[in-house]
Amino acid sequence: MIGLAIGVAVILYLVFVYNGLVKARQIAEEAWSGIDVQLKRRADLIPNLIETVKGYAAHEKSTLEEVIAMRNRAQAVPSGDVEGRAAAEGALSQALGKLFALAEAYPDLKANENFAELQRSLETIEGEIQMSRRYYNGAARDLNVKVESFPSNLIANAFRFVKAGYFEIANEADRAVPQVKF
Repeated sequence: MIGLAIGVAVILYLVFVYNGLVKARQIAEEAWSGIDVQLKRRADLIPNLIETVKGYAAHEKSTLEEVIAMRNRAQAVPSGDVEGRAAAEGALSQALGKLFALAEAYPDLKANENFAELQRSLETIEGEIQMSRRYYNGAARDLNVKVESFPSNLIANAFRFVKAGYFEIANEADRAVPQVKF
């Protein structure tokens, strides 16, 4: 009788731990989806921004081409590649910083209502990306703790649960404020 009670308790514990791992993985995947949605919104906004700037700063072609190239590179990274996507998005953020720095040199562009609205929209999206990134990194941390800590790591290894990567900027240069010279 005691052996049966211990056996049931162990099985219930294993089910509890397994379900906790599944829940943590699902939360991390849902959080990544939130980042992905915000990054898609930003990527969709960029062509409108480029077209608006083109009319005012046509001779700044290299900056515009860099933004387009970084956008395309970011969109080409597979959805599940968190580290690759973080690096590509960091480069895109730096290129966008250069684009906004152009507005300072072109008062007509800076005063353009479409440009101002696009800039406000992008700033809002950037804030939402930051919130989504913090949420995802918290969910990834929770999953990683469960995957690595004893005794849940035994179940995680048996059922092939893996750690989630963090969405962070790996290149220190991507954190720097862009320098634009005319």
